[in-house]
Amino acid sequence: MKAIRTFTVRPVLAESLAPLDRLASNWRWSWSRATHALFASMDPALWDEIGANPARMLGALGQDRLDELALDEEFVARVREEDERLTAYLEGDRWFQQLEGGKPVHIAYFSPEFGVDGSLPQYSGGLGILAGDHLKSASDLGVPLTGVGLFYRAGYFRQSIGDDGWQRESYPLLDPYGLGLTLLRDREGAPVEIALDLPGDRCLHARVWVADIGRIPLLLLDSETPSNTDEMRRVTDRLYGGGGEHRLLQELLLGVGGVRAVRAWSELTGRPTPDVYHTNEGHAGFQGLERMSELITSDGLSFDEALAQVRAGTVFTTHTPVPAGIDRFPRDLIADFLSSGLFQGLDAGRAISLGLETWDGGDQGVFNMAVLGLHLGQHANGVSVLHGEVSRGMFGMLWPGVDSDEVPITSITNGVHAPTWVHPALKAVSERAWGDAHTDTHDWTDRSVVSDAELWGVRQQMKGELVAEARRRVAASVSNGHTPSWVEDLLDPEVLTIGFARRVPTYKRLTLMLRDPERLTRLLTDPERPVQIVIGGKSHPADDSGKILIQQLVRFSRDPKVRGRIVFLPDYDITLAKDLYPGCDVWLNNPLRPLEACGTSGMKAALNGALNLSILDGWWDEWYDGENGWAIPTADTASNDEERDDAEAAALYDLIEHQLVPRFYEREGGIPLRWLAMVRHTMTELGKKATSDRMVRDYVERLYVPAAAHDVALRANEFLEAREVAAFVGRVREAWNRVSIASVDSSGIPQQAQAGDTLEVRADVRLDGLSPDDVAVELLYGTTNEDDALSRDHSVYRLSPGASAADGATVFSGTLPLSVTGTFGYTVRVRPAHAHLVSPVELGLVTYAS
Repeated sequence: MKAIRTFTVRPVLAESLAPLDRLASNWRWSWSRATHALFASMDPALWDEIGANPARMLGALGQDRLDELALDEEFVARVREEDERLTAYLEGDRWFQQLEGGKPVHIAYFSPEFGVDGSLPQYSGGLGILAGDHLKSASDLGVPLTGVGLFYRAGYFRQSIGDDGWQRESYPLLDPYGLGLTLLRDREGAPVEIALDLPGDRCLHARVWVADIGRIPLLLLDSETPSNTDEMRRVTDRLYGGGGEHRLLQELLLGVGGVRAVRAWSELTGRPTPDVYHTNEGHAGFQGLERMSELITSDGLSFDEALAQVRAGTVFTTHTPVPAGIDRFPRDLIADFLSSGLFQGLDAGRAISLGLETWDGGDQGVFNMAVLGLHLGQHANGVSVLHGEVSRGMFGMLWPGVDSDEVPITSITNGVHAPTWVHPALKAVSERAWGDAHTDTHDWTDRSVVSDAELWGVRQQMKGELVAEARRRVAASVSNGHTPSWVEDLLDPEVLTIGFARRVPTYKRLTLMLRDPERLTRLLTDPERPVQIVIGGKSHPADDSGKILIQQLVRFSRDPKVRGRIVFLPDYDITLAKDLYPGCDVWLNNPLRPLEACGTSGMKAALNGALNLSILDGWWDEWYDGENGWAIPTADTASNDEERDDAEAAALYDLIEHQLVPRFYEREGGIPLRWLAMVRHTMTELGKKATSDRMVRDYVERLYVPAAAHDVALRANEFLEAREVAAFVGRVREAWNRVSIASVDSSGIPQQAQAGDTLEVRADVRLDGLSPDDVAVELLYGTTNEDDALSRDHSVYRLSPGASAADGATVFSGTLPLSVTGTFGYTVRVRPAHAHLVSPVELGLVTYAS
């Protein structure tokens, strides 16, 4: 008999245990080893059964057990100690508070998914995990940030694998109260409700759930409210659960509703209005249009002035290197919503143009959310150095005439939250050795601090836990009342273990390892030096091609010849990941280069002492150093995908057989010393940079601080600078097709130039309505290649304006001492120049000498 409604009944806590409520409702417990242990100690078996969530624990424990604990003086003392520790964490100054100079007062961070903990399934993969780690590090560093997302009543999905190997999905409903969320209420105690007016006289309402992530509030909008029709209640049913208008409604609620939720939150808490808005991918792009609407209706700005002001304070991060990963909507559908009154005062036609693919080869019938994000964000980045390069090529058409290396998209390489992802046993060793310091201070290469025996012992303990969890999961998925005998021998803690887990789109090549099944079988079943592989991953419910890959892998793993040496673990999530990363000796990643934006799973494994075996893509392309793992050669010269897969799979097998296996099984006193030397190097060097603390510091210093400064500057004196920037942009855009370089003359160089000679350059530039102050005329110079193209690291020297030439052109000139030797070249260009442009080519208006 199925209940028609479920909810959580919270117990009554004795005064001595009252702090448990606060400890349970702040998700810092998910990365605080002591708080986690406190709740687990109340009933270890029940803790595991309910999914290791304190709010659920308090509801499931029972009043009698809580009353018993209230009389346990030792437990009460632990509760008090943890409460005091949380207070100190929430109230003390941290890195951001000690940062000198101007800085943001409040950053609003928008993402369609947040992976905070396995018990809060509001994520599908890397994008959400990254967002969760971003919030945690912002909290640890004291950054004044607010997360903004949606609350999906069924989360993403739970995965099971059928007897035929096919992925099956289920969607258990979530109780936000039982998860430890609180409903945002106004001063009278009524739930705060956000409303969006939609076409067809419809209205979308949403309540706001708040999750405290340490010092960071995470606002999650939920359309399950009595104010909505049944249709509108389903808007936040599932993460990535629908397309067309359903997906559009989710993104409107995230962007527009998210801005309104932040406004309500700020008003109720007294927090300043955000001066920086960060959109994690394009899903929240409508937040910029909502802010423009506010500026137009409340502050009297024009469309262009509002656009300048919004761009100044917006950071846009792109995470996808593949066009298929970008949300695109029919232009007519967007037009209906922009004309519905949702965005008051906003010119619908001009707003639509911000997202259209107007370049040659683009589809002007679609509205592209990444294009919208780049048009609304003056500060943009990819998530690794290579991904930044890919993004500049992928979106370069938005800056016509600009070389791809100058496209204004920078990069900040992702990182992972070490306190969340480092295994408790390894964390205990590091705390004993270095105290509660950050991983970037740990020198694991010092054997006098942590011996080989101790480090290897911890690594083996972590692997043993993975083996036990794998056996438990497989037994649960295959047994019908009894566990098959072969499950008891599944995996072996003594065997070289390779891990592979991620989302399963085709470009990540889940089944590359199956390219030569006979050779793989020999590696797995070698009688003296075997290999075992542990795999996890989910395919999007609508992606049958990904499901086929899973099915192929599962069917291979069930072959009695290899069963026990290769295993697919269903329902890959944060909880499983916390066993999988630490328990593997090697982490495998073999995407099609350069289609991996970053790939942070390998970072999590590395911080736990695993070595990486990866295609040089994402973060591995910039941080592989020859001692932290192995690089799989990329077959760039292959004539087709089949040939490429064959070559790269063969290279993968060769590395495993001839490098990984010998080094792992080479022992002295039972310990693989040369292997551990690589482990120590990896944990030390990647511990300095593969963390989200480093990542968030980079965002603050390189993007948030400049964005806040631009926002403040343009907003001052009743938006004086915003109005001036808008007038400048309009003026140069109108005049630019008449700007030209009439002539370039040089002198001072003898027939055989030498270093130290002086190059004198004069350029006559026709400005036709613009003043010399509106432009920069630049000499670009450096070494050249066989095609006379300047090198990517060329230099730029700005020429100075002088008198007008006889034909009305303006003379720009300069003198340059030659310091570059070898084949030398130069050119001259003119571009708009303004103090509030963050990139020389931001407007995409560049004229070169012909």
